[in-house]
Amino acid sequence: MRAVAVTAFGEEPQLMDVPQPEAGPGEVLVRMAVAGLNPVDWRIADGMLKDAGPQSFPMVLGTDGAGEVVAVGTGVRRFTVGDAVFGRFWRPAKGGGSYADLAVAGEKDVAQAPRSVTYATSAAVPTAGTSAYNLIEETRAGEGKRVLVVGATGGVGTFATQLAAGRGAEVLATARTTKADLMRNLGSAATVDHTAGPVAEQVLAAHPEGVDILIDLVSGPEEFGAMTRAVRDGGTAVSTTGAADADALTEQNLRGFNFHNRPSPQLLEILAGQLDAGRLTVLVGSEVALEEAPEALQLSRTGRARGKTVIAL
Repeated sequence: MRAVAVTAFGEEPQLMDVPQPEAGPGEVLVRMAVAGLNPVDWRIADGMLKDAGPQSFPMVLGTDGAGEVVAVGTGVRRFTVGDAVFGRFWRPAKGGGSYADLAVAGEKDVAQAPRSVTYATSAAVPTAGTSAYNLIEETRAGEGKRVLVVGATGGVGTFATQLAAGRGAEVLATARTTKADLMRNLGSAATVDHTAGPVAEQVLAAHPEGVDILIDLVSGPEEFGAMTRAVRDGGTAVSTTGAADADALTEQNLRGFNFHNRPSPQLLEILAGQLDAGRLTVLVGSEVALEEAPEALQLSRTGRARGKTVIAL
């Protein structure tokens, strides 16, 4: 079958033929309709997880995807052949991922796909959507809270903005002026142009009391430290890039941590419900063919990709 894979960490992803996988106990085999591209995909290809456990090559890339169940392994109770599902397909020990005609997922890693949206929309949700949901839960963003989202126009950021605003939070979203209207349509109360000057200074000029919560999706340690100046005494600051220094935050009387996502089928079901209810918007920037996935990964590396990229199979 066709797949985009690497033959070793650090090698360039390429389209190749690989053996068709089979569903083992507790697993489902899915004919992929669309895979979702995430920056973590090319980071994995570069070797981000090379010391994290056993891996098999060629390693098919891709975490997220959506498609139709074509076979189920023993013990599977939640799905039958013909079900439309979406979720996470990353199985490094067996060299499996979602950038392929067929992919295997654990029963606990997928959920029934939303009924009212396309496979392309569903495939864009699993990693970014569950990350955003968990971020809002763990930071307790909700009514009466002012939340600064740095990196708000990306996949996780657009979901986090919507979810926080949906809970009644006042969201300040970093965005260039060309995307200010978009972020307001997604629920942000205001935007901060990160190209116009230091974000913390702009926030404090408009809100001298600061923000209650900082969700930083893009900054390195030095930039994250500067961002925390915008957080009020006793507030919360979280980084998704590992930039938070717990000791430094404690000295500032801030609650802070480095975020690690914990996806689950329950979260996928919640997100599917919000999509079907029209309460969540998914921004798909481009849809490419499987043959174009290596070029799409390279564009993602540059940071110039616009919106979420999905791969049609």
